[in-house]
Amino acid sequence: MPYDDSPPPTRRARPLSVAAALAAVCLTAAGCGGGPEADGAGAASPRPGADATSSTAPTPTGKQPEPSGTASPSGSDSNSGSGSAKPLPKGPLTGRTVVIDPGHNPRNRDHTREINEKVDIGTGRKECDTTGTSTDDGYAEARFTLDVSHRLRTLLEAEGARVRLTHDADRPFGPCIDERARIGNEAKADAVVSVHADGSAVGNRGFHVILPAGVKGGGADTSKIVKSSADLGARIAGHFVRTTGSAPSNYIGGNTGLDTRNDLGGLNLSTVPKVFVECGNMRDPKDAALLTSASWRQKAAQGLADGITSYLKG
Repeated sequence: MPYDDSPPPTRRARPLSVAAALAAVCLTAAGCGGGPEADGAGAASPRPGADATSSTAPTPTGKQPEPSGTASPSGSDSNSGSGSAKPLPKGPLTGRTVVIDPGHNPRNRDHTREINEKVDIGTGRKECDTTGTSTDDGYAEARFTLDVSHRLRTLLEAEGARVRLTHDADRPFGPCIDERARIGNEAKADAVVSVHADGSAVGNRGFHVILPAGVKGGGADTSKIVKSSADLGARIAGHFVRTTGSAPSNYIGGNTGLDTRNDLGGLNLSTVPKVFVECGNMRDPKDAALLTSASWRQKAAQGLADGITSYLKG
């Protein structure tokens, strides 16, 4: 089926409202369903393997074809590690740097040997990357993440932020999870957001934001970013609910929309505030209908942008 990857409209991020602020506070309060480390009964265990989406069912590894067309839907001149060539407007995020990490790479499926090579994540070794998941009819997570990332970049640049992408489908595979962390670190980013979609079981619905756990070992030390990353994640979760209408995950995070993990190299190796956002479950038909909708992806990007802006202005 065709998917609409039309260029996103530019929209300025909305200021944080009282209601959104309360939502963000609720998401971090134990009285609203438990904290990020208190998953409810039946919460899914993280899937083994690479630094990517957690899942209750095996994520496809290239078995389903990706629809053609992975070019930037925004038509931006931006490339990996840099922002748009055009001058940025003055805005509330002027002087701030945001790194967006589009999960996976559309070409990973053609480089399974390379992405299966293990890299050091500080506390162990994991695969360089994975192919990611897809909807039942073949809409690839890697395509979804690029589309949302382009839309998010447009929104943040309209606020004056300097935005860098870890990749823009401009390399054969990857980057590996350790390099993704390094790109944000070297940019001295004020915030890094890794965009994903989950590959869980049918009936598992909603979004969740993955926060870095306190990790110290090998080359990993998250002690300086745990608190700031939790703040970033809570603000994103609050705005994502309001803007998309999607509920927090019903299978991870105890209905808080927040999950804390210590097994993701992209978080373990980060020295700047960073979170992963699983925007929905591609394997559930109802969530898949949202994820394949261009208008919903624009809402997802807006929710992410509003959360990031709230954090950086906070």
